[in-house]
Amino acid sequence: MGKVSATELARNTREILDRVVGLGETIAVERNHTLIAQILPAGRTMTGNQAFADLRPMLTSSQEARWLSASKDDLDDTVRDPWA
Repeated sequence: MGKVSATELARNTREILDRVVGLGETIAVERNHTLIAQILPAGRTMTGNQAFADLRPMLTSSQEARWLSASKDDLDDTVRDPWA
């Protein structure tokens, strides 16, 4: 785990975030030699098909299709302002 000061983070944000994204490094942010935060790589996301890859031997194709359809029931293509 790398360590940076809060000042260094403020001055070199882009480079530090590139380390997190590119190298998967966790960065500890310190102020006055006290840990105040950690910057972690984002968790991996996957599609429904990727999530079902290990379940396919146990599910029939119709069960899989029903689950995928049901998981989208409350979703629509409406764009919403999350701050409103």
